[in-house]
Amino acid sequence: MKRTQKIKYLRATGTTTEFCCVPLCPVSSRCNKFLSFFSFPADEDLRKQWIVAIRRANLEIKGHTRVCSRHFKPEDIKEPEKEMGRRRLKKGSVPALFEWNNFSLPLPPPGVWETSKRPPPEDIEEAANPPANVYIKEHDYASAPDPAVVDLVLEENDALREEVRQLREQAESLTLRQRFGIHRFASSDKDIRFFTRFASYDLLMRFWSMIEPALPSMVSIRQGQRGTAINSASSTQTQTLQPIDEFFLFLNYMALGSKQQDLADRYGVHESTVSWIITAWTNFLFTVLGSIRIWIPEDQIHSSLPADFKDYPDTTVILDCTELRCQCPSSPVLQSEVFSSYKSHCTLKGLIGIAPHGAVTFVSGLYAGSISDKQITCESGLLTLLKPGMAVMVYRGLLIDDIVPCKVYRPTFFFGRSQMSAGEVRGTPAITRLGVHVESLIRRVKEHKLFDSEISLGVLGIINQLYTVACLLTNYENGPLTKGLGKEA
Repeated sequence: MKRTQKIKYLRATGTTTEFCCVPLCPVSSRCNKFLSFFSFPADEDLRKQWIVAIRRANLEIKGHTRVCSRHFKPEDIKEPEKEMGRRRLKKGSVPALFEWNNFSLPLPPPGVWETSKRPPPEDIEEAANPPANVYIKEHDYASAPDPAVVDLVLEENDALREEVRQLREQAESLTLRQRFGIHRFASSDKDIRFFTRFASYDLLMRFWSMIEPALPSMVSIRQGQRGTAINSASSTQTQTLQPIDEFFLFLNYMALGSKQQDLADRYGVHESTVSWIITAWTNFLFTVLGSIRIWIPEDQIHSSLPADFKDYPDTTVILDCTELRCQCPSSPVLQSEVFSSYKSHCTLKGLIGIAPHGAVTFVSGLYAGSISDKQITCESGLLTLLKPGMAVMVYRGLLIDDIVPCKVYRPTFFFGRSQMSAGEVRGTPAITRLGVHVESLIRRVKEHKLFDSEISLGVLGIINQLYTVACLLTNYENGPLTKGLGKEA
């Protein structure tokens, strides 16, 4: 039986390419959408008939091994009933039409390799009878591709890569603008002030440039705590936020007193990650800022003394105590220690000192609220910094005249006496007005809402570091407290 079929070789639209396993059959589904490709039958006897018919005795049949519809009789193929249906074989069909049994089909158009002119082989006999170890290709998909096709594919791949790169950059830019972080508010000093208490974005960036060189040591400590190797690769893999966004998160926690769950939702991280970031940055800033000497020598203070202090030129530091409300512990013993009779609440108390021009120059640790101001002054280490030629300015309730080695300026008040002298009356308003500077500074510290509200017992482990960092940050967040000062502390 001899038949002739006309097959149109057109590029198919599918993504999966199938090939015919019959020897000398060059067609594939990539370049012909009119043929069908049938899998080998599951019945063992019928499968052996197929293998014998296509003359592939050693064929290893896999899930993708196919025989195209060219090799089956038209009556063996059931056409689909629906437009989008698939053609199927009738039960028991065996391929019967091949090149070697007088079945002939138009060959596919010759490729570039066949149409190109080549010099004749030097050894005709060798070309006609190739060595036994030379592999003879049975299918066109095993031959070298057309160079023109390869060039087109490479150009298409390059264009797609460039498109993917541009889309990725646009997505990263959009994510950066939408993600909650410092860069989202870079253009708004008002928002920076609200979220961080820094007066402007520029001021915040200058502070960041100061602490950024010390970040490698912080990374090493964090990796050591996590039990990972200290190297840059592991740091990149374990870190969920950029360091500057971690810093911004910490400032949000200080400035707004935000709950850790709220911060976790804002930044898209786990709540335990927020807790870890707060602890790490508290200790890091406590170490970095605490290593900077803040006590200013007496001669430098006098050289930049504001005009308001002309009647008190030997003033070195203005002192006052502040109390932070804390959650009452369950133990009655601890309650009695932290209960403050002045605030009628459980508190933590600390001593803070500022220079006449408004910079923080002394910060004590926090003590239980029941301790007296005088005892805090003795235990804080301040007395070792004071010398006989200095003077300190204090508020009315800080009675430290008998323990400091220098002069004390204090607003006069009735304490065990019936009247004040004329000089005391004249000096009291001026000292009171100047002493208000330290109250302004304490108000700046308490602008960090973490300390403006009741401190939970869960942060008592790092409350000293948090309080110290908040006090020291006031030297960088704002300008000087007194007027007419352009110099920094």
